[in-house]
Amino acid sequence: MNPFPSPCNRPSPAFPPASALFAVPATVPRTRPGQGLRWRAGAAALVALIALSACSDKAAQQPAARGPVQVGVVTLQPQRQTVTTELPGRTTAYLSAEIRPQVGGIVQKRLFTEGASVKAGQVLYQLDDAGFAVALASAEAAQAKARSAVTTAETNARRNAELVKIDAISRQVYDDSQAVLSQARADLGVATAAVENARINLGYTRIKAPIGGRTTTSTVTPGALVTANQTGALTTISQIDPLYVDVTQSTTDVLRLKREMAQGRFQQADGDSARIQLLLEDGSTYPHPGRLQFSGVNVNPTTGTITLRAVVPNPDGLLLPGMYVRAVLQAGVDEQALLVPQQGVARDAAGSASVLLVNADSKIERRRVEVGAAVGNRWLVTQGLAAGDRVVVDGLQRVKPGDAAEPVEVQIKPQAAQGAQPAHAAQAAPPGGSTAAAAPSAAAASAPAVAASR
Repeated sequence: MNPFPSPCNRPSPAFPPASALFAVPATVPRTRPGQGLRWRAGAAALVALIALSACSDKAAQQPAARGPVQVGVVTLQPQRQTVTTELPGRTTAYLSAEIRPQVGGIVQKRLFTEGASVKAGQVLYQLDDAGFAVALASAEAAQAKARSAVTTAETNARRNAELVKIDAISRQVYDDSQAVLSQARADLGVATAAVENARINLGYTRIKAPIGGRTTTSTVTPGALVTANQTGALTTISQIDPLYVDVTQSTTDVLRLKREMAQGRFQQADGDSARIQLLLEDGSTYPHPGRLQFSGVNVNPTTGTITLRAVVPNPDGLLLPGMYVRAVLQAGVDEQALLVPQQGVARDAAGSASVLLVNADSKIERRRVEVGAAVGNRWLVTQGLAAGDRVVVDGLQRVKPGDAAEPVEVQIKPQAAQGAQPAHAAQAAPPGGSTAAAAPSAAAASAPAVAASR
């Protein structure tokens, strides 16, 4: 038994205020015999009173045990989700033609509007054709001369053929007339080809569009001298409806997707013709989906990527060649996908994701998870959670692991996804905190439900 019990366990007697205890008398009386002992006893009593007062204050400061904290939870349920991959890409013209002159001359007219659409066969430039018209006339005159020579040779050949039958001329003369006829016909063929060549060159003075599409700026103006097959193009025509989109995918992602499909986790989407959706530079979704047309068979040794080519309709001309886009490619279908609201996922300083759960004992439990892609305002969880888990999405700041909790089911309206984004590209939550700031609309939707239940 402790002979000196703690003063905190004794009942605190009533004592005068501190002002009275520490009051100093105006005059100090002389000390009489035995009076010093009484002063020491009074000082001991004063110390005991101060200790009892401190114990009383300490007991008053101890918090009372609190009951279960009410938190908003979402119970996970498996659902069918299309697995998508977001890849960077560039638009490329479906057809492209650089316009160069095939004959030399002076540019007289430019017959198109820069940046406007042109049709196949439309005249773009008119060159000075005077010299080519003269060359055509000269070729036609040579052709007429050769034709008359053929007529004369044919007449002589027919006459000699009759005379040789009656031995009026020698066989040598007949053979010579036939040779002259053959030579005249050959000369006529040469003259005819010269006429056709002169006509073609004259036609080349009207530079036409080989394909339909949209033109770029013109590099020459009327009065400029151009030469046949020059290096610089006069303009370029690009066919942009439909349009190619070339995207690259890393071999790591290709191998991972093939492995997951082989394990039966994902199913192939739309067979061999995968659907593709474009996200523009301003974040908006392009309204016309495309189709994957070509998948590269060679890996770029420098970047370790494979090139994919898709065909996208462009009836409004919104897309232009060379634009940067993000292509959302449908890779497969997960029949048992688990989607967690983004506000319920926190990340630490190392970037590891975790969630708070309400377990079967109604206790708060922290669990590490692995997330894949962002689908609207939710994360696609790949590991760490199972169907039926209750994830805390509201009241994260009021609880910690081990606390007793009263779960209240809340309803969070999913946001329409513009396309799944890679986990590393999405906005991460603050380290060690809630991601409610990353999805304010979802948090606002859940708050009324919790408040109403209280």
